Parts: sequence; C-alpha cells; structure tokens
Amino acid sequence: MDFDFLAFDGPLAQRGIGVIAPFDLALERELWRWVPMEVSLHLARTPYEPVPVSMEMARLVSDSHHLASATRDVLHVEPEVVAYLCTSGSFVNGVDYERSLTKAICDAGAPDAVTTSGALAEVLHQLGLHRVSVLTPYDADLTRALHDFLAELDVTTVASDHLGLGGGIWKVSYRTIAERILAADHGDAEAIFVSCTNLPTYDLIEPLETALGKPVLTANQLTMWACLRRMDLPIVGPGRWLRDVS
Repeated sequence: MDFDFLAFDGPLAQRGIGVIAPFDLALERELWRWVPMEVSLHLARTPYEPVPVSMEMARLVSDSHHLASATRDVLHVEPEVVAYLCTSGSFVNGVDYERSLTKAICDAGAPDAVTTSGALAEVLHQLGLHRVSVLTPYDADLTRALHDFLAELDVTTVASDHLGLGGGIWKVSYRTIAERILAADHGDAEAIFVSCTNLPTYDLIEPLETALGKPVLTANQLTMWACLRRMDLPIVGPGRWLRDVS
C-alpha cells in the first residue's frame, strides 16, 4: 500500500476557551457556531439546584466557590480565557459582584476571565449605547434585576418584555422569540438586548437587525465575542455591531 503520511497536515492547532455554564444549559451547539475552527470550547457546569429559574437560582449558580471549582476543572486543557456563561447569574447582584466573579475565576488560575453581563457592559460602552429595549425569558423580578444592572451602567431600559418561564427556556421557538423581540422594540431604543444564554437566537439576529435597523445583542454572541477579543481572534457569526467593535 502506497500511503504518504506527509500528505496529512494537522490537526489544526487548537486554542481553548473554558466555559462555566449553569447546570441547565442546553445550547452547546449554538456556542460552537460563534467561534472559528481553531477554537475549542471546554465546558464545566455549576452544581444542580432543584429550583426554577428565578432570583434564587441566579444567586445559587453564581456562587463564587462554584465558579472557582469549575475553573479548576478546565485548567488542565490550558484555556486562554474562562467565561462564566450566564446572564442572570452575572447581573443578579449588581456590577460590583459581576466584577468579583471575574476575579474569582482568575484567582482560581484562569489566565483571563469574562462573564456574560460583563461582556454586555463592554459592548454597550464601546458602542456608546445608553437606551435599550430588553427581552428576557425570566419572571418579572429577575427581569427587574437586569434593569437595575443596566441602570448601574448608566443605561436606561426604555421598553421591556419577559416570557415568565421557570424552565425549559431552550425549547422556545424562533417564531416566539422573534415576535417578542419585535414587540419589545421601542423608537427610543438604540439597541435590543436579548438575555439568557439558554435562549436560542443565532439565526434571528441578522433578519431582525435588518427589520429593526438597530443592533440586536444576544447573550451567547456577547460572551463569545468577549472571549475572542481577548484572544485576538476574528469575530465569527451574525451581528452588524460586531464589525464596529472588532
């Protein structure tokens, strides 16, 4: 058999992102769509908590000891950055607590760290956005906590809608999400933020931005953007705003 091993290059050298996800994350496939071929995602999960999606759950899954433990679980594959992939868990206790979460991850050994709500803050600042509409899958109390977090960033929530779900967020259809995003838009809003890393949004972003004429910011999109930015890698995926801050 004539077999030329020199004809096989590769595999492509991999660069890693550690991802700390809440125990109920079901959108791993969407995450992979946001990163280039040379990036591998290495997931760890927070411990299971037998409570519905709520203020209580957001606080339980953002316990800094859990995040430190999950960080140590992925360090052996040498990620360049570790992301806490949870919107509610990173905004529920305010801006200072969000910053303390990135510190906890770095203190556990990560070379760099981001959170979903921290990434949102970075994009709002870079784009100079101060008025947004919001759509969440949460109940009213947890949605108000997002409004409070945005207010700490000097960002006004001019319109808001929420789905009131206590679980199964990943099962919401694109049609429902698109209808609620369109309904949540407001003439004074400079952008729309769609919260929750467990709410599918990837294929909606470009058509909704075209229809609304403004940025549509989504949780997984923001988190992966912040990671790739720290790795000096090109931005992948839909979102016109990505080209403005890349």
